[in-house]
Amino acid sequence: MSDVAHGHAPTYYGGQAVVEGVMMRGAAAWAVAVRRPDGEIYLERHPVSDLPQRHALWRRPLFRGMFALVDSLKVGTRALTISANQSVPEEERLDSKQMGGSLVFALLLFIGVFIVLPNVGLAFLARWLGDGLLYHVVEGVVRMAIFLGYLSAISLLSDIRRVFQYHGAEHMTIAAWEHGEPLVPDRIRGYSTLHVRCGTNFLLLVMLIAIVTYSVAGAIVPPPEGAGVAVTALYHIALRVALLPVVAGLAYEGLRLGAGKDTPLVRALMLPGLMLQTITTKPPTDDQIEVAVRSFEAVVPAADIAGRLPVPDAVGTGLGSPVVWGPSDAPGGPYGSGPAAPTAPAAPAAPPTAVQQEPTPG
Repeated sequence: MSDVAHGHAPTYYGGQAVVEGVMMRGAAAWAVAVRRPDGEIYLERHPVSDLPQRHALWRRPLFRGMFALVDSLKVGTRALTISANQSVPEEERLDSKQMGGSLVFALLLFIGVFIVLPNVGLAFLARWLGDGLLYHVVEGVVRMAIFLGYLSAISLLSDIRRVFQYHGAEHMTIAAWEHGEPLVPDRIRGYSTLHVRCGTNFLLLVMLIAIVTYSVAGAIVPPPEGAGVAVTALYHIALRVALLPVVAGLAYEGLRLGAGKDTPLVRALMLPGLMLQTITTKPPTDDQIEVAVRSFEAVVPAADIAGRLPVPDAVGTGLGSPVVWGPSDAPGGPYGSGPAAPTAPAAPAAPPTAVQQEPTPG
C-alpha cells in the first residue's frame, strides 16, 4: 500500500544518474547501482543524514533548502566516485588522491565557467549596465546561455549520452512507482523520461531566483563607489558565492510548493525545466532500466515494494543480471539490515528482492 493509504505523508523518491549507473534516495537510505564491465550490477546502500531530525533549525523553511543542497552535493559526489571506479576494470580505477583531484578540478571549473566568467566579462560593461536590476538580469541571461550551450555540447558525446540515458531510466522508474506499476522494463518503458521533480528544474529555479536575490542584495549592499573593473568583478563574484545557499533555499521551497500538485500554474512553472530535460534525459535500454530498478528497490521499505518486483531470474523480465553487494550500512527497521558491510565486494549473488534485501529527480 502507498504512504497515503497508510495515512502517512508520501515519500518522494529522487535520484541522480552517475557513470554507468543510478543513485536513488529514499526517506532513510540512498543506494547506487552501477553496471560493471562484466555485466554484473554493483550495489551499495548507505543511510541518509539525520541532521534535520536532530536539529530543528534544518527543518525550517529556507534552512532545509540549504541543508538539502549541501547534503545532495555530498551524497551525489560520493555516488559519482563509486560509479566512476566500479564502471571500469580494476586496473583502471583511480585512487583517492586522483579522484579527489578530479573533483576539485570539476568544482573549480564550474565556479570559473558559471560564476567568474560572466561577471568578469560584464564588469567591462558596468558603465552602461550599472549595478542594478539590468546588470543582474543580463548576467542571469548570460549564465543561462552558457549553461544551455554547455549541455547541448556535452550531449553530443557518447559517454555523456549514456549518462543521460541512465537519467531517463531514473525518472521512468520513479514515475512507474508513483503510478503503482510493477517495476519491470515492459511497464516502465511506457513512462516519460521527463519528471517535474528533476534537479534540472531545480537548477533553472536557482538561476531565475538568483536574478531577484542578487538584485535585492545589490541594492542593499552596492559595490564601492567608483570601483574599477577588477573590484566590480570581485564584488559580484563574492555576492553570488555568499548568497548561493540563500538562493538554493528559496528554490527548494519553490519545488516543495509544486511537489505532488498538478495544476495549470504548476505545469506552467515547470514547463521550462521539462523542456530542458529533453536534452538531459534520453530513452534508456532495458539493461539501464534494470540498474535503476536495483538501486530503487534498495531504498524502498519491504512492506511498500512487496508484489511490485518480478520473481528473480524470471524469463523476459530483464532483471536477471547478478548483483554484487558492496558496503551497506543503512539503518535497520523498515528498511531491513541489508547485507553485512564487507571490506571488499561480496561474491556474486542472485538479484535482490524485497525478501532477500531491504533497506529524496534528478
